[in-house]
Amino acid sequence: MENKKNIYYIIGQNIKRIRKEKNLTSFKLSKMCNLSHGYLKNLEAKNVDATISIETLALIAKILDVDITEFLKDIK
Repeated sequence: MENKKNIYYIIGQNIKRIRKEKNLTSFKLSKMCNLSHGYLKNLEAKNVDATISIETLALIAKILDVDITEFLKDIK
């Protein structure tokens, strides 16, 4: 499946963008969310092969102080 059509790719890239806007490292965000750093890095990777639960997505949204729908916005 082409990356731009992969929902996990879109979610991961939006998490990465928002995390950087908030000046957080992936390591710091992973600790704040009680996720493994490797899992978060994989989720943010261009060749993502991870999935994410709605509960984890909601937790990350809460930590980043954004609406969960921000992660679903299409990327350019």
